[in-house]
Amino acid sequence: MHPVAALERLGGVASAHQLLRLTTRRRLRRAVASGHVERPSRGRYVLPSASEARQVAVRLTAVVCLRSAAAHHGWELKTQPDRPEVMVRRGRTLTPEQRAEVTVHWANLAPDQVEDGVTTPLRTVIDCARRLPFDEALAIADSALRSGLVTREDLDAIDVRGAGAAAVRQVLAHADERAANPFESVLRALCIEAGLRIEPQREVDLGTGTVRPDLVCVELRLAIEADSWTFHATRKAHRRDCARYNLLVIRDWRVLRFTWEKVMHDQAYVRWVLAELTRPVGPEVDRDARRSA
Repeated sequence: MHPVAALERLGGVASAHQLLRLTTRRRLRRAVASGHVERPSRGRYVLPSASEARQVAVRLTAVVCLRSAAAHHGWELKTQPDRPEVMVRRGRTLTPEQRAEVTVHWANLAPDQVEDGVTTPLRTVIDCARRLPFDEALAIADSALRSGLVTREDLDAIDVRGAGAAAVRQVLAHADERAANPFESVLRALCIEAGLRIEPQREVDLGTGTVRPDLVCVELRLAIEADSWTFHATRKAHRRDCARYNLLVIRDWRVLRFTWEKVMHDQAYVRWVLAELTRPVGPEVDRDARRSA
């Protein structure tokens, strides 16, 4: 896999160890040399979108915001922005040529909401929660918590008002640092939208051992796995996962497994599966089942 495609799958930021599961050292060196991938520190690789956004923002006297700001802060994203996302003060007019190279958002920012031409971590989380789809915003909020740049206390202290406040409150309420990556965050968002009370990386005591599925709904005795070779790249990890699935089923848990491709690019399928799982089974269905048995 090309290093850029690998980085996009991993959320836009990854360690050398993570990348080399999907690409080769030779390809990675070439991508860095050509500028398609950047290495801000030893063993850490990112897409160049964050640095490009800062250059454009300086030229336009704008502030880097939303996903471009999240990338600047080193957070993993569901999707990378097609163009740099920048914010300008309300009432300002940009020329068609200026608007052609960026995605513009208008807002009046307080001085303490901007650092070095980029929205602060907390402001970035709020903006993403207000303006992005729930799954993308949740992935960013989860990553913000994992990074330590934003804390649970920070999120709980926010008093949100105005347009989009309900969307912001939903993201802040469900943000959880235990989610391992955007893949798991997006899958959890779909589960939440389906009405499931879901918890990431919760330990489940099965009597003969403890397992930690990606997502757990205790109420339904349901374990949901974000299943991809991208994140389980060794035979040992695959064997461990298979043993965990079997043990859960033996102990009367249901296990659902979703691939990265389905979660990211075929969400209608994921929603259908979750809807079927939670659909009440009425007497008519029971009679049909007995008749066919």
